[in-house]
Amino acid sequence: MGGEPLDSSAVRKVLLCSGKVAYDLMAQRESDGTADVAIVRVEQLYPLPAEQIAAELERYPNANDVVWVQEEPMNMGAWQFMAVNLPEHLPQGRILRRVSRRASASPAVGSAKVHEVEQRQLVAEAFAD
Repeated sequence: MGGEPLDSSAVRKVLLCSGKVAYDLMAQRESDGTADVAIVRVEQLYPLPAEQIAAELERYPNANDVVWVQEEPMNMGAWQFMAVNLPEHLPQGRILRRVSRRASASPAVGSAKVHEVEQRQLVAEAFAD
């Protein structure tokens, strides 16, 4: 579990993610100079480290927007597990939502160019208001 040093009172959104997408999110935040979005990597998915996630979220008292970001389509990856198990552990007033590729029968699009376009869109959506 890892967040980063930010002015915790200025953070308005927390992006939860696992794996490689964290690097894309961090690169985007740095290139944009965004200081009001925290990125928290959740590398243990099961058993759900609910107390640790809640403690990380408590560090950002003004961040009511909690977003699970994954590269996989919404019907794959960790989203379904997180959507079922995490909400009851979120601090008061926080709601979990998702940013991912749309549901698909395949985990990959089959084209590097299409993947790059989708990845840029996914990262942009994660930072959008």
